[in-house]
Amino acid sequence: MLVKGEKMKNKSIFCRMLKLLGLPALALLFGCGPRVMDAPKEAKMTDSVPVYGFTMKTIDGKERKLSAYQGKVLLIVNVASKCGFTPQYTGLEALYRKYKGQGFMILGFPENDFMGQEPGTDAEILTFCRTKYDVTFDMFSKIVVKGKDLNPLYDYLVHHSPVPGEISWNFNKFLVDRRGNVVARFNSKITPDSVEIQERLEKLLEEK
Repeated sequence: MLVKGEKMKNKSIFCRMLKLLGLPALALLFGCGPRVMDAPKEAKMTDSVPVYGFTMKTIDGKERKLSAYQGKVLLIVNVASKCGFTPQYTGLEALYRKYKGQGFMILGFPENDFMGQEPGTDAEILTFCRTKYDVTFDMFSKIVVKGKDLNPLYDYLVHHSPVPGEISWNFNKFLVDRRGNVVARFNSKITPDSVEIQERLEKLLEEK
């Protein structure tokens, strides 16, 4: 019979093996806990909320610490210009304009990880968003949201959301509360004007 210390050691080895094999969902099933230690070294804790420790590049090339958004409710979205879901830019902008006065911000992250649907440069993407959809919410430089070059911010988001798992397609959405907690996740088919998103958003905005 294994003593308690040996059981814990064996479980730790087993959990590490599952994570190395890229099976975070199975690791959670066996009680291995969230991948807190997988957050990047540069993502230092700010008030114990890792999302505020990340620094990202804006679409116009400036470094921005996400701690600048402390106290706001955030919707973080991976976007693309040549996707069937691209018209959601209209809904995202409408959502932002409706609630921005209450402390709401949308962070858009272009990526080219699904069938080459975002081939443009940052400058081209910004021009497209502003001229085609009159986007005024915050846009960031193109990143990778899936695979071996996964951006550290998205590595954190996909492992710390209520529904862990890799990004399924363009326009996945993560809702972050005023304290920086990832509290909800919506797939690409759930549009910005949906009841699911707006009801949850309004409840978060009421929290101070």
